[in-house]
Amino acid sequence: MASEPAVSPERDPAAPAGKQTLTADEFTAAVAAVTSAFGDPTRREIYLFVREAPAGVTAADVAERFELHPNVARHHLEKLTGGGYLFVELARPGDGARPAGRPSKRYVASSRETLALPLRQDGVLANLLAGALDALGADHAEAVADQVGYEYGRDLARRMDPGDGHRSARTAIAAVADALTAHGFAAHPEHDGDGLTIVSECCPFGDTAQRYPHVVCALDRGMIRGMLARLYGETSPHFEASRPDGSDHCVARL
Repeated sequence: MASEPAVSPERDPAAPAGKQTLTADEFTAAVAAVTSAFGDPTRREIYLFVREAPAGVTAADVAERFELHPNVARHHLEKLTGGGYLFVELARPGDGARPAGRPSKRYVASSRETLALPLRQDGVLANLLAGALDALGADHAEAVADQVGYEYGRDLARRMDPGDGHRSARTAIAAVADALTAHGFAAHPEHDGDGLTIVSECCPFGDTAQRYPHVVCALDRGMIRGMLARLYGETSPHFEASRPDGSDHCVARL
């Protein structure tokens, strides 16, 4: 039987100075982020194709190069964009790239390291910032964290789709889940009889979320709300389950 990966939060004596082994959550989040973006072999080839095109590519370019249906090509590009490996630029009518009509999307490789791990939070700094917000009072702290998350979420979505957005609810939520996965949440969308949810298996904020759940959960909720506002429209997501409350996963219902 294969041995478990080293996931102890304690410092590994053999590790280089300044580095720690991954916790179980961090390991799961890292694997989810990489496989979400690059688990498909065609998507890996598409990423390399885009990276070799400084001016970026369109979905039509990818469809032609890999003999894919345009919708399939667009799906692969959106997955890479949600993971932060590509970003979108619009070719406006009249700029020579497109004679008339709606702006075309060009997908450009970002400066993100190809197999970079999800964003890791500094535990001390996260605790200090959450504690500072908490000192404002629970209600005020939650409102501020929600607004900060909302603005950050809108900015993330703008990089994924600088146009008017307005995707379907399902495609918007899938894009949000991809972006959350890239940030260490190991998230995926689910659909049940009561509607759509985003299930996050990990939390990159670790102990900070346990100490200040109202701040961290408001920040997460704001990120989801902000991304959806840009990609789909204004919504009011709420957590019906959360890890700080003892659940195995965080579940945001839309």
